[in-house]
Amino acid sequence: MSLAYRKQKFQDWFTQQWVILWGRKINPAEYFWLTGPFGELNGIGESFIYQLAQKENLTVIRNCSSKGLLHSISNLDLTENEIKNLSRKVIDFYERTADYKLQLNVKWNPLFKPFGFFVSRLFSQRINQLNIPTENIQESENLTNEIIELISNGNVKYIIWLRKLQSTEKIIYSGIYSTCTLPSKTTCIKAIFPLPKGNATVILKPTVGNKNELILESSGLKFGDAGFYFLLCDSKGNYWSQYVRSFTDKLVVSEEQENLKARQTLKLWNLKVANFDYSIIK
Repeated sequence: MSLAYRKQKFQDWFTQQWVILWGRKINPAEYFWLTGPFGELNGIGESFIYQLAQKENLTVIRNCSSKGLLHSISNLDLTENEIKNLSRKVIDFYERTADYKLQLNVKWNPLFKPFGFFVSRLFSQRINQLNIPTENIQESENLTNEIIELISNGNVKYIIWLRKLQSTEKIIYSGIYSTCTLPSKTTCIKAIFPLPKGNATVILKPTVGNKNELILESSGLKFGDAGFYFLLCDSKGNYWSQYVRSFTDKLVVSEEQENLKARQTLKLWNLKVANFDYSIIK
């Protein structure tokens, strides 16, 4: 039986062993649409950015003004009609993400608040990643919003979107954003969140709604679909991945009264876990 890397925190070893037990061994060369950088044992948070840059001999460019998660909305391979119908302001946000200010409200389903607290205490606070507030936020909390580019020979290799709670400087999300093409030939947004000896990868399928909004959904039926994936490297250097079908994420970015709003809904076993509401201000 394959084993996770032993010299690490027990909770990290245990969750990695769960992925090995219930997941599948993969060859990274055959799953390029899924794979991406892994975190190290001794640093996630902002440390990961510089560790990755050093490992791959990349130049770090921070506070990239007027840069976006996408070079162009055309990267999503939407139909001509979908691009025509999509709000111009939503397009501008994805192409010039760094130019916007973000505010956050959080509302938890009371049934899942203990789960959020458990994850925060065991993982998030220690690795400084996914520090999602475990209490409801009624008044808007300001977030920092930074686009970071990692450059190789003058070309952008990775785009990192770093968001923190402004009041505490705790990192909510530090993820690598790109697009990928699934085995079904569907183009999706891929967000990679580094974890010790692995990562959590969220693959979101884009569609345009009838109110000109962009809808991104990470849900599917099987490995190879959009959805939530854990990936890791075991003690012998083998790669493993587990598709978590029961956990889904839906993000709707829309224009309301000339401003942008986004609602993110997390579900587990089709039960709502929490809503995150964002105000997006230029």
